Amino acid sequence: MSLQLSAEEEGLLAGAAGPGAAMALRIVSEAARLLGAPRLLPVASAHIDGCLYHGDSGVAFAERLAGLGARVAVPTTTNVGALDLLRPENVRLDPHRRAMALRLMRAHEAVGCRPTWTCAPYQAGHRPACGTDVAWGESNAVAFVNSVLGARTNRYGDFLDLCCAITGRAPDSGLHRPEHRRATLLVDVTALPPRLVAEPAFYPVFGAWYGQAVGQAVGAIAGLPKDVGEDELKAFAAAAASTGAVALFHVIGRTPEAPDAEAAFGGQPPDAVLRPDARSLAAQRAGLSTASPEGNRVDAVAVGSPHLSAGEFDRLLALFAGRRSRLPFYACTGRHTLAALEQGGRRPALDEAGITVVADTCVVVTPVLRGMSGVLMTNSGKFAHYAPGNTGYAALFGSLSDCVETAVAGRLYRDESLWS
Repeated sequence: MSLQLSAEEEGLLAGAAGPGAAMALRIVSEAARLLGAPRLLPVASAHIDGCLYHGDSGVAFAERLAGLGARVAVPTTTNVGALDLLRPENVRLDPHRRAMALRLMRAHEAVGCRPTWTCAPYQAGHRPACGTDVAWGESNAVAFVNSVLGARTNRYGDFLDLCCAITGRAPDSGLHRPEHRRATLLVDVTALPPRLVAEPAFYPVFGAWYGQAVGQAVGAIAGLPKDVGEDELKAFAAAAASTGAVALFHVIGRTPEAPDAEAAFGGQPPDAVLRPDARSLAAQRAGLSTASPEGNRVDAVAVGSPHLSAGEFDRLLALFAGRRSRLPFYACTGRHTLAALEQGGRRPALDEAGITVVADTCVVVTPVLRGMSGVLMTNSGKFAHYAPGNTGYAALFGSLSDCVETAVAGRLYRDESLWS
């Protein structure tokens, strides 16, 4: 199947919007050909994952587009960078990497991206309408916007995401097409204890199990509360996208494309039914920890992957209840949430609790943690999955309450009653 371009797209290739847009459309068109897409789709927005510094080539690419006059054609937000621009002292990069990371972030600003620097742009007001086509990068954001908001995107990787934003186009393939969004697997959790499903720590654990169980298939989940919150679905999406390749899931009765099972499955029976039990989820929880809990050693605590919401900060402060952490405690968030905390007068309480707030980035993608080894406790399934490989720290997974009690005590605390 050959790729058919519209007259407007042919004009972009010919330079009608300048050499930067022509370069970007050449890249998008070639990607579409490789994917077997018949055409390009207009997109309503983009979220750029490629603004995190991984090497000088990424800087050269973004600066080349900016130098050629390219500008984004649709509202576009930025994922985390490698720097905390609000508190630069939080990040320990050598001078070359620091300079290049800053150049990369500034290049994305130069092409017109909104400098949100967050892995949770949906918390910063970037919430495309259900049914609209978008071009988003960052695995948790892709899963969230597809599933919870009902917009349509594939997982756009570094550089292609920016080219889609500049051209306002994406390949008509994959999850942009309705026939690929139908659930094929039913994941039934109706038999799980209600107390377990009501616990926020259930969702990253369930997400980690789900990602391993379904891979990149589209599943529909039965048995979650219809009022399950966005913070819980955010944690689920991040873990599922980390342990698997989940870009879309449906929660029957909660997410927009699954008001009921009939809609979720498009009138077809599921290919398979999966029923995780409490024992398998307890095993999954144990598997999120790469450090042994026997020695009670914890060197640092980190929360906020995806970035903490204002509501999660409220929970965090309520759990500290005026106490102070004895361990380095990092709370990663977006600058939009940090601004809301400061406007609401909650920032002094965070400082008094000994919490280091990290904005614009997080402890797993850039050097924030002290040293290159230790034990990191977290309530994030995504942090637990990536921390050992990215930071050298072994991971210990626990609930947010476990993390706070551990930080206050200066040694490991975990409430096992929920998982016994």
